[in-house]
Amino acid sequence: MPAVSSSTDNPHRRQKAALQWIAQLSLATGVFFSGFVLFEPGPYEIIMLALISLWLLSGLKLSTYALTLLLLLTLFNIGGVLSIFQMADLKKAPLYIAVSYFLALTGVFFAAVTESDWRRLQPLFTGYLAAAIMTSLLGIGGYLNLIPGADLFTLYGRAKGAFQDPNVFGPFLILPVNWCIYQVLIRPLNKSLLYWALLLVLTLAILLSFSRAAWGMFALSLLLIPALLFVRSSDQRFRGKILLISIGAIILLALTLLVALQIPQIAELFSQRARLEQDYDSARTGRFARHWLGFLLSMEKPFGIGPLEFGPMFGEDTHNIWLKALLDYGWLGFIAFIILTMLTLAFGFKLMLRERPWQPYLLCSYVAFIGHILIGNVIDIDHWRHFYLIIGIIWGCAGLEHRYQKQMQSQTETQQRRQQLPDFTEPKYRH
Repeated sequence: MPAVSSSTDNPHRRQKAALQWIAQLSLATGVFFSGFVLFEPGPYEIIMLALISLWLLSGLKLSTYALTLLLLLTLFNIGGVLSIFQMADLKKAPLYIAVSYFLALTGVFFAAVTESDWRRLQPLFTGYLAAAIMTSLLGIGGYLNLIPGADLFTLYGRAKGAFQDPNVFGPFLILPVNWCIYQVLIRPLNKSLLYWALLLVLTLAILLSFSRAAWGMFALSLLLIPALLFVRSSDQRFRGKILLISIGAIILLALTLLVALQIPQIAELFSQRARLEQDYDSARTGRFARHWLGFLLSMEKPFGIGPLEFGPMFGEDTHNIWLKALLDYGWLGFIAFIILTMLTLAFGFKLMLRERPWQPYLLCSYVAFIGHILIGNVIDIDHWRHFYLIIGIIWGCAGLEHRYQKQMQSQTETQQRRQQLPDFTEPKYRH
């Protein structure tokens, strides 16, 4: 009889395993195409639209956390819709807000997928890492003129990979960099060689992007991830290993930088971009002056001035996510974005050091999120695909923790009830 049951279970198990494999492959594929944005709409939008539709039809549920994220992102984009009505000529504003809301939905999707099963984080990170390596190789090959159509992968003498802008290309690589740093620190040396190699590729690509924002985020990751692992562990040997590897990594990266700077073209542009303040930042009508004028304008326009209107009005885009939220999404969008940012920071800070199966993914995503919020002071990030992926992962992990705590509480209450029951084997209960 048991043999019959086993034989009938096998097809069901194989079918379930096949469905799980297909689900993981679909997630990895969707995230992989986030690294290729040479034109819009790109493959990512088409694939993600199909994925979201199929997963919802297959029964993907939205928890309280996913619904809260959906509410905040919806309010953010409602502010954008209201700002459109302040424009005399709509231009591309409706399309801009439509894209904004679609990207918001991808963030909610990633949160729901993560919360439904933490093991789905692995294909998300695998697809992201593969995309980062591929687009990095395109950027490096294009910059060094090693591949056909090299100009397609560079802009203004800077590597941009399969992106439209080096300033998006560089920050896109930060989460994979975080993952490689984490793996290098926790794995034995003989099992971390692949991640060392991947880290060097990503580092070179970030260097050649000449994105000061990406450089700053990279430095933040090199500081925070080892520090957080050091604080979390009480094993002195592991702490010593972190210190040694961190020192070795800094030396290796410094040597890589020195070698790269031997190329005159790289050295000249590096010297120019390494200055903390550029002429277009502090000029009389530079970036920071425009920020101040924009903030003054936002106080007079509670509904905003409309998406993409700041550039024609002041000669250049906002390059500040807070000002962008105020002027493109109005006060409503700004408040929603502030609440979203504060909650995401709070969730990550509270959970990033807890021993959970999903903790490595959360820690790397949280450090990347901090970096993105910091660079949001000098760049617009509301249309960055990977930014919504990072938000979705953090909110999904928060939902996982909530469910875990409820299960632990339920188990504790069950044990307490059992302890309160009388022991009928005691003599006083015997007849």
